[in-house]
Amino acid sequence: MIACEMCGSNKNLTEAIVEGVMLTVCENCARFGKVVEVKIIGESYSKTHVQKNNLRPEVLYDIVNDYSNKIKGARETMGLKQEELALKISERASEIHNLESGKLKPSFQLARKLEKFLNIKLIEQIVEDKLSKINFKDKNITIGDVIKLKKSKNE
Repeated sequence: MIACEMCGSNKNLTEAIVEGVMLTVCENCARFGKVVEVKIIGESYSKTHVQKNNLRPEVLYDIVNDYSNKIKGARETMGLKQEELALKISERASEIHNLESGKLKPSFQLARKLEKFLNIKLIEQIVEDKLSKINFKDKNITIGDVIKLKKSKNE
């Protein structure tokens, strides 16, 4: 007969990760770790509940690299001078000049304003997988995390 690996009890056994180790524990001892699978051992049925791993991809936004060329090209296509564009979007002409010369990177607020007025795309979505950002010095990293990282890099 299987017993709790912490206290020796035979009642309501489940599997849990306690201090980084998968153990078969009773209901009382399960509170010391994370329940991975709820199983009634010794009975003909089992209830399985696997906790979701929070390894969803992060969604980040960034300004495109060629923003200066896009802004200048769209402005010239519309037949506007830098001063005219600045007036229409309520910004300074020197700021438009610095954006077009690449000396100044637009804020997200200004980029949205320019996107709407000039009908161009300046903000791009970057999907970054949390698995690729595993900190190997972290004490909570598991072998499973490393395997998932290796599989995702092979795909």
